[in-house]
Amino acid sequence: MSVIAYVQASDVRIAERLWRWRPGRLVRLVAILATRLGDGWAWAFAALVLACGDGRCLEVLAAASLAVLVANVVQVALKRGVRRQRPCVIQRHPSFPRVQPPDRFSFPSGHTLNAFAVTLVLALEWPHLALPLLAVAAVIGASRVVLGMHYTSDVLAGALIGASLGIAAWGALLA
Repeated sequence: MSVIAYVQASDVRIAERLWRWRPGRLVRLVAILATRLGDGWAWAFAALVLACGDGRCLEVLAAASLAVLVANVVQVALKRGVRRQRPCVIQRHPSFPRVQPPDRFSFPSGHTLNAFAVTLVLALEWPHLALPLLAVAAVIGASRVVLGMHYTSDVLAGALIGASLGIAAWGALLA
């Protein structure tokens, strides 16, 4: 079995378990709020608030903006190239019937990619905030799997690519 076939089979097994799972009200609320947080507006606001408390406001905003810009170019190119169908297209999670995907394709998770790109810029600039920022980015990624918008490997790839882009943007403009 190839690595890609193994990852796909693992992703499908996890998705099938999630389709059978009936999360409680609190889990449903957190998943929806986290995924909305990952829509981008909250990260822009967080970067602005955190950056403006420091003398490097414009530099941090520039690095975060660069990370997000490159992240979105990479995301669109990969989604168009890979064209992986979303799990919610195969079967909608019964606990989240109204949640709609922002686009047609699954790989990589754009919400996760952007969350980790911004998180790494902010975490490298303010290491004392790294743990809570990484926790928020991880919850955003997990919400995408729970909601059926992405497979686990989509989120892991998004986190890895986003983190790499955030590190690169921080290094290019702030190091």
